[in-house]
Amino acid sequence: MSVIAAVESLTQGQYDLLYNMFSLTVAGMAAAFVFFVGARSQVDERYRGSLLVSALVVGVAAYHYWRIFEGFGAAVDVSSGYAFDSTKFNEAYRYADWLITVPLLLVELVAVLDLSDDERASFLTKLTIATVAMLALGYPGEAMVETGGTWYAIWGTLSSIPFAYILYVLWFELGDVIEQEPGHAQTLLGNLRLLLLATWGFYPIVYCIPLLAGGEPGAGAFVGVNVGYCIADLTAKAGYGIMIYHIARTKSENVATHGDAAAAAE
Repeated sequence: MSVIAAVESLTQGQYDLLYNMFSLTVAGMAAAFVFFVGARSQVDERYRGSLLVSALVVGVAAYHYWRIFEGFGAAVDVSSGYAFDSTKFNEAYRYADWLITVPLLLVELVAVLDLSDDERASFLTKLTIATVAMLALGYPGEAMVETGGTWYAIWGTLSSIPFAYILYVLWFELGDVIEQEPGHAQTLLGNLRLLLLATWGFYPIVYCIPLLAGGEPGAGAFVGVNVGYCIADLTAKAGYGIMIYHIARTKSENVATHGDAAAAAE
């Protein structure tokens, strides 16, 4: 039985926590969208595409979280002791969001780097295939098999393989490119990779909450998983986009001060 299918009711505290977290996530994504759209005029033209992608990521996330928020409200009957109807809560919205936004997060990173068209296409192809495989392998474990069972752990392990490959590309194949970036931009890009590791590494931890709880699905696991994903998504999308903005702004100031030739020579 999956986590969501095992939930029969919530406590008032669990309901309030999830209600507020979903609301905060919608508002945070929407506010980030407005910021990224407005901030495009503050960076050099060559880096505006990265902020456009940032805006697209949080815009898509805001829509999907609004649908999740609505579904949660429809699934909980407050008048009857917070009874929960799992058929009204669509778990697939989150995976539909990730299928769109996770590859775009990598597009944000590649767009802010000074790469040739061939290099950009090569990196994006490899990273996109890996992210789709990661999500496709993770979804059956969370939504379609018995939580805490052997297959739950197997799907989670399989999903971690493309995740490890993504980290390999970011650290080793893109590492040489990042080392060629100008001083402060190089530091920011290094921090960005660490943020990716921290936030993306948080997802498998959340995935394992039912296993850490002894494999017993229920309201506690459901609340823990959803709160964890809200925190991870806000950080990995809005927070990540803000770092992309700072990188684009730093590189734009460097170009404005030194010009293209001097910037490239640094």
